[in-house]
Amino acid sequence: MTKMTFKGGAHPPEFKHLTEKLAIETLPAPERVFIPIVQHLGAPGKPIVNVKDEVKVGQALTAPGGFVSVPAHSPISGKVKKIGKYPHPFGRQVETIEIENDGKDEPIHEFSEEPGYLNLSKTEMLNRIKEAGLAGMGGAAFPTHVKLQPPAEKSIDTLILNGAECEPFLTADHRVMLEQAEDIFKGLEIVKRILNPQQIFIGIENNKPDAVEHLTAVGKAYPEVKVTALPVKYPQGAEKQLISALVKREVPSGGLPMDVGCLVHNVGTTLAIYEAVAKKKPLMERVVTVTGNGIINPKNIRAKIGTLFSALIEYAGGYTEGAVKLIMGGPMMGMSQHTDEVPVIKGTSGILVLNSNIAVLPQPKPCIGCSRCLEVCPMGLTPTLLGTYVEYNMTEKAIKQDILDCIECGSCTYICPTKRNLVHLIKLGKMNALELKKKEKAA
Repeated sequence: MTKMTFKGGAHPPEFKHLTEKLAIETLPAPERVFIPIVQHLGAPGKPIVNVKDEVKVGQALTAPGGFVSVPAHSPISGKVKKIGKYPHPFGRQVETIEIENDGKDEPIHEFSEEPGYLNLSKTEMLNRIKEAGLAGMGGAAFPTHVKLQPPAEKSIDTLILNGAECEPFLTADHRVMLEQAEDIFKGLEIVKRILNPQQIFIGIENNKPDAVEHLTAVGKAYPEVKVTALPVKYPQGAEKQLISALVKREVPSGGLPMDVGCLVHNVGTTLAIYEAVAKKKPLMERVVTVTGNGIINPKNIRAKIGTLFSALIEYAGGYTEGAVKLIMGGPMMGMSQHTDEVPVIKGTSGILVLNSNIAVLPQPKPCIGCSRCLEVCPMGLTPTLLGTYVEYNMTEKAIKQDILDCIECGSCTYICPTKRNLVHLIKLGKMNALELKKKEKAA
């Protein structure tokens, strides 16, 4: 029997024991929320409210800026206090809508399940998903309604729900699978009616046996769905690697999963699809794992979009003595933060705080030619060569070596015995490559 895995990959310490057994706790609504107009890939939204406007829970604050764009919504009722630049988890100042909570929690309508929602047309389902502001919640934050509308020539025969959650420390998806499995399957049924796939998988790493068992039990009512336990290996949750492990298809260089007949959705996104279609509930909150040895009481927290990181950290007991590094996401693909006064956005799956015991890395040294980065690269690239090309500004050579295929998983940097900053170099190289291609196209 063929082993259900992919080429390459690494085995970083998991650290999931800190929160995997902890039920999701709901953070009380904050006094103020900060809603950035940039929360997903594609065009940013355009504000449709003004300072001093009164808003309700679920009210749209922005309009989509294009097809690859979705609105943002207010998670609280209250008054718009300010619209202006504010720190963003992406490391820059972004136009942000600040809302003061009036304490009334008044919704635009009741977010209850609508009878007969499965009888809606495909077009109406997609409209509700778009109007609810859904974007991928696994980290990529690609607008969901766009992903569910592949070109006519790209027929989708395989639907995969991603419950791998391979990033160390993070357990938000794990807890959602345990606590809201029924709603995940309801969302899956909606996606099934939109795409009409021939086969459906839910892929979960086998370090979550309780989630595998629970979803298998709930899934008995959905015999067409195959819940599959996968070997633990990072980055199992990357969609190209998940496709390779489950159906042995290789997404071509520069291609997308739809090029091989597949569509991959995160389990949290699938839950949000159910709420959007059945309840007309916008994406206004999400589960965030607040964890690390720099946090006093790590937790899985359901928080309003726009809540500051500082509020979640305070709810988790605050910082431990010696906390030195703050990251949005996990240690492999997360983004370091210079302040905790940034808001939770749609793609915030985790807030990780590390102390000096594990956060301080040795100074990088020159490559020793060991080839370990080649062995672990899940995309079959040559990370050390790409890093060298970037260091010497050899962008054209980096493009020829498929630098744009890098998924920035960080396996190369993790495994490197001399601790070269390979993923950082490659990220810079990808930016240079895209800029060069843009100039060539304009010429």
